[in-house]
Amino acid sequence: MTIRVLLADDQALLRSAFKVLVDSEPDMEVVGEAADGAEAVALARSERADVVLMDIRMPGTDGLAATRMISADPALSAVRVVMLTTFEVDEYVVQSLRAGASGFLGKGAEPDELLNAIRIAAAGEALLSPVATKGLIAKFLAQGGSSDGIGAGDGDEGAYSDRLSALTGREREVLVLVAGGHSNDEIAERLEVSPLTVKTHVNRAMAKLGARDRAQLVVIAYESGLVRPRVE
Repeated sequence: MTIRVLLADDQALLRSAFKVLVDSEPDMEVVGEAADGAEAVALARSERADVVLMDIRMPGTDGLAATRMISADPALSAVRVVMLTTFEVDEYVVQSLRAGASGFLGKGAEPDELLNAIRIAAAGEALLSPVATKGLIAKFLAQGGSSDGIGAGDGDEGAYSDRLSALTGREREVLVLVAGGHSNDEIAERLEVSPLTVKTHVNRAMAKLGARDRAQLVVIAYESGLVRPRVE
């Protein structure tokens, strides 16, 4: 199957470069280009996009607002959003994950990284770099983030407690490892089980916690207090 990609960035030159790269691959194609978030949401619907490469900062409706719209629309439940950011260590990354993005990628990433990100997102996995998963998410979610209100609120742990109690011991263990940035293969090796077994535990945890995808599991793990950051 061909992965249908939508490009959302207010810089036409950057969209053109991404389009050439994506269209050069036999398993994917660009089906639309948007200069702002509102246009991205409309095109995601009309062009049946699988993956949206979404710039965080755009005039008018920005990438965060557009991602929230996509996540809230049942008709777009299969659409995956990969946020594009200039700086990987960026508080907006956490907001984008909360908004429903499957992950993010720095604009300075290598071409192969970008193409791999599209394939990962299309497969329903989370694109979370080690820098983000092990550092930024812990910093902003568990330490309160910035003055913009990023970070877990006082009621977040209580809000998740009931759902966390529904997890089995092994599902909680897997969730902690997912939040630590480990892949299914790495978790399987650590727990001495098969990758398929790990995937089953991850899927069950997602269902019980109401997580859209793996990225949301990471957010929930920190916001619930199940995982605590190590202060450097």
